[in-house]
Amino acid sequence: MPSSGKKKSPEPTVTEQQTHTPNVDAGEIAKFNALAEQWWDPNSQFRPLHDINPLRLNYIDERVSLPSKKVIDIGCGGGLLSEGMARRGAEVTGIDMGEAPLAVARIHAEHAGVAVEYLQIPAEQIAEQRAGQYDVVTCLEMLEHVPDPSSVIRACATLVKPGGQVFFSTINRNPKAFMFAIVGAEYVLRLLPRGTHEYAKLIKPSELAGWARDAGLDVQDTAGMVYNPLTQVYKLNRDVSVNYLMHARKGD
Repeated sequence: MPSSGKKKSPEPTVTEQQTHTPNVDAGEIAKFNALAEQWWDPNSQFRPLHDINPLRLNYIDERVSLPSKKVIDIGCGGGLLSEGMARRGAEVTGIDMGEAPLAVARIHAEHAGVAVEYLQIPAEQIAEQRAGQYDVVTCLEMLEHVPDPSSVIRACATLVKPGGQVFFSTINRNPKAFMFAIVGAEYVLRLLPRGTHEYAKLIKPSELAGWARDAGLDVQDTAGMVYNPLTQVYKLNRDVSVNYLMHARKGD
């Protein structure tokens, strides 16, 4: 069983800050580039994202009312969430560091007649360019794929306006999450490609909440996303032991 010790996120050095070293794991980018053409196929290895997307959209929309909101989606991948928010009336920018998923996202949005701005740029860099310009920032299923998640969280806090809302989702780090999200989802049920997640990169809710507070965000709510392998249905509840969403607000 992997160690469940508390994970620490390194503080960026002066050199990193000055040279703007991207907070990117090239191996993670390569994984999703290789699967990009499958992104919009609901029966592909991205089926779990298709299954949870309505839950994520509703969770966000119920709390911020998406129509007319200016939103940035950090780690947008092939655009499932970005396009979904745009369809509900938001003005959406989606960013990612994967070239192939972004190409798929642009083509799908064009064919669907949905306006989304897609950019290949790190969260930290666009935060320097567009500080305080967004009503809503979303960063879902992305933090567990970067070397320094706290850096992305700080960028999210910089991008959102005072009084704006930020949404995160990721996977808890504990023995149950290891068994369900990695062994179960990747090796037994084969809902995801093997190697999609690394146990050491998973994030406890207490860690995520701490990084959010350090970035000037106030946590408003945490909800679990639970999968029933018998009904093959996801639902939201209060069980955050495996997959979870977190809603935070930037103070006025």
